[in-house]
Amino acid sequence: MKKFLFMAAALLMFAAPAANAQKVNTDKELAKLEKADATLQDAKKNCKAATWNAHGKAYTDAYMLPTKDLLRNIPIHTLMNAGAPIGQEQGEFAGTPVIVVKYEYVDVYVDQNMIILGWKQLKSVKDGLAETAIESYKKALELDPKLGEKINTNATTLANALSQQGEMLNFNGLTAEAARNFELAYEALSIAPQGTLDAATLYNAAMLYTIDASGKSGEEAVAAFAKSEAMCNKVLETGYKDETGNIYYYLFHSYYGQREKDRDAYLAKAKEALLTGIKLYPKNTTILDGLMSFYTAEEGVGDPAELTTMIESSLQADPNNYDLWFGRGRVYNAMKEYDECIRSFQKCVELRPNTFEPVFYTGYFIIEKANAQVEKLNSIQGMDYDAYNAENEKINLVYAEAIPWLEKAHELNPTDISTIGYLNQLTFRLRDMDGMMDKYNKYHELYMQSR
Repeated sequence: MKKFLFMAAALLMFAAPAANAQKVNTDKELAKLEKADATLQDAKKNCKAATWNAHGKAYTDAYMLPTKDLLRNIPIHTLMNAGAPIGQEQGEFAGTPVIVVKYEYVDVYVDQNMIILGWKQLKSVKDGLAETAIESYKKALELDPKLGEKINTNATTLANALSQQGEMLNFNGLTAEAARNFELAYEALSIAPQGTLDAATLYNAAMLYTIDASGKSGEEAVAAFAKSEAMCNKVLETGYKDETGNIYYYLFHSYYGQREKDRDAYLAKAKEALLTGIKLYPKNTTILDGLMSFYTAEEGVGDPAELTTMIESSLQADPNNYDLWFGRGRVYNAMKEYDECIRSFQKCVELRPNTFEPVFYTGYFIIEKANAQVEKLNSIQGMDYDAYNAENEKINLVYAEAIPWLEKAHELNPTDISTIGYLNQLTFRLRDMDGMMDKYNKYHELYMQSR
């Protein structure tokens, strides 16, 4: 509540005429576009690449105008081409309370320090501006490929604006519109690329189309997933792969979401997308979790054990592949075969002895093994008190095996809160063991300091 009260105070302070945004004279801009359109009606000018390039630039400028000077993380009063706001109110942007500075064409979101966090464009000078610009640039290149460098400069400017707008649309929860902007950005970049074309914008489009489709149902969802499938495959055709390989996870969902059209065909495609992804990115837990969920949800599509066969085969060819051993550990954990899981992470430690990640996970999965034993013990009916305590003491010895690993992880990364938290819990549980109370006092103090 205090935060919103503070925002209200900031709102009152903002009454001074310091807010600036791009002022748009709609009639003037429409007149410019009409003039640009008129050049295309001139028979002599229509056949010149420069005419089409200029036409594309006119439409690019009109597309960019409402948000031309807006940038995130700058003070709003530093913007050029000032236009007075028509109003302001309290609001929210990306889960954060903000002041909404309102203009005819755009709402600008600022924090209590008047720093721009984002914006939402409300309307355009004219519909289809970016699409028209792209088609004009294509026509210009068709007429004169030698003009490619100039066309590329203008098209890249448009692509950057489309990407920025896509980011803002996504922040505002307009996922499909954001995806379309990134798709258009890639199309603009593809017109006359000067060098290797980066398909990151196309990847963003594929990701957002998939996310958008996931929120739909019935025939609408099937159609949307078909769109995301085409986009995901287009990304892969370019040779682009995101660093973690999540494109295969989005492709999987694109196929899986169309199973109502042809269940057997699309389940097979969905499985193949995940298997291809895990082979290339064995450490990708998102793909691995997707495979486990897929095998569990769809009877007959596969057995998690086939993943171990695949990984073991890969390890024979590359026995010191850290990522493969990491993936092997995750697979065996999903199958609740904890000893093999732990052995995998111990191998990861052997390969990277001074790396926090494998050391931490070795300790973590020892805890998971002990937790499973506790669950099994508690499920036994009619066990007498002494027998229960005897089994529980055995389990405590398993928990104790995790402590040296987590202490090593703590040495490698003293600020990791998860490690401190586990050490705090474990040493408390085992406080009756020799020397464990001293450890508990140490880690409990660190835990309280970290909260």
